Amino acid sequence: MLQRLTDNAEATNGSLVDPFGRAISYLRVSVTDRCDFRCVYCMSEHMTFLPRKELLTIEELERLCRAFLRKGVRKLRITGGEPLVRRNIMQLFETLGSHIGTGELDELTLTTNGSQLERYAAGLHDAGVRRVNVSVDTLDPDKFKAITRRGDLGIVLTGIRAAQKAGLAIKINAVALKGVNEHEISDMIRFAHGEGMDITFIETMPLGEIEGDRTDQYLPLSEVRRQLGEEFTLEKIPHKTGGPARYVRLSETGGRVGFITPMSHNFCESCNRVRVTCTGTLYMCLGQEDAADLRAPLRASEGDELLSRAIDEAITRKPKGHDFVIDRATQQPSVSRHMSVTGG
Repeated sequence: MLQRLTDNAEATNGSLVDPFGRAISYLRVSVTDRCDFRCVYCMSEHMTFLPRKELLTIEELERLCRAFLRKGVRKLRITGGEPLVRRNIMQLFETLGSHIGTGELDELTLTTNGSQLERYAAGLHDAGVRRVNVSVDTLDPDKFKAITRRGDLGIVLTGIRAAQKAGLAIKINAVALKGVNEHEISDMIRFAHGEGMDITFIETMPLGEIEGDRTDQYLPLSEVRRQLGEEFTLEKIPHKTGGPARYVRLSETGGRVGFITPMSHNFCESCNRVRVTCTGTLYMCLGQEDAADLRAPLRASEGDELLSRAIDEAITRKPKGHDFVIDRATQQPSVSRHMSVTGG
């Protein structure tokens, strides 16, 4: 009994709680800023990527994630750029997935553009991954190539089928883009639900300089939801996946639709997430510039005391929320870094 009380006390003392009483249990880790797509809302067409020497090694990424697990993080999501283009990426999934078997980790997930899924789907499942988010903004092959600037929708759909065959649950993520995919949202829902997949729509966010004006892209999901309500019966449900999406079920299809609304209705009050970039920079909020360097303490010592201290100090600075703005008067992005740098 005494040992159990001691163990519980140590677990409580090691947990991460921000200044607003929110327990941090979800870590999103970017393993690369590189991507084989150049999506128009995410990247400039002519991106300058980081020198490889600045990126954390696979071993450093493993060590960093273990430090967060010891502090109470229960869910890890691997992101990029496109995470599956990172060399030796399966080593990371296999090592992190082993923590599911020990009970230290509840879930290991992945966000991907789907271009490499056919190759890696079986290995991901073997490593312990059970859910994957795949970004698909349109079902029109020509429009898909235009949005991604180089992607092949057929390859992505083949990857999705391979992932399902391997036993992975797939959720489609689609950025709602005014004048681009707003008229096919119903078709995308029917496609996803017909294939047994959930689908989540996301408002475009003012992250990084891109060609064009984001005001021309921005489609509030309040309008999307209103239009869907004219075609479908939307049932509110308590379903949560640990992220910011709020879900409804469509009576007509039986499937779930999620909405991520950083612009029209932020989700900050329940934020349990932090993000680490591929260079070891910890962002306590996606929509703020404040960050903490974890690479320096990680490399300064073979032990994790300095790293642990840096994480604890950073969490004391986690803000209440973000301050995203998209309008004609605000031409500069709210945050200068691209989404591919922070991690999608």
